[in-house]
Amino acid sequence: MALSKEQIRHIAKLARLELSEAELKKYGGQLSDVLSYADQLQEADVEGVEPTAQVTGLENVFREDIVEEWDDAEVKAALSRAPELEDGQIKIKRVLG
Repeated sequence: MALSKEQIRHIAKLARLELSEAELKKYGGQLSDVLSYADQLQEADVEGVEPTAQVTGLENVFREDIVEEWDDAEVKAALSRAPELEDGQIKIKRVLG
């Protein structure tokens, strides 16, 4: 499926990409090749094949969350192993930037 230069520009704009003329030609050709390959997949006979999201047969295993209260000795022991405390809680490095 060959894409026009305008279609490539539109796709680049949607992806918030600023492409030079050379990049439009290069990536446009590559994208057209990918879409042509995807068109070939449309020719596959899938009659009677049930749709699936995965094929391994694995399933998620869930368990009930159980809250277990710690006594003061367990809390003290855990906090004593922490590298740094702040206001009685374990201080860690910021996770989100």
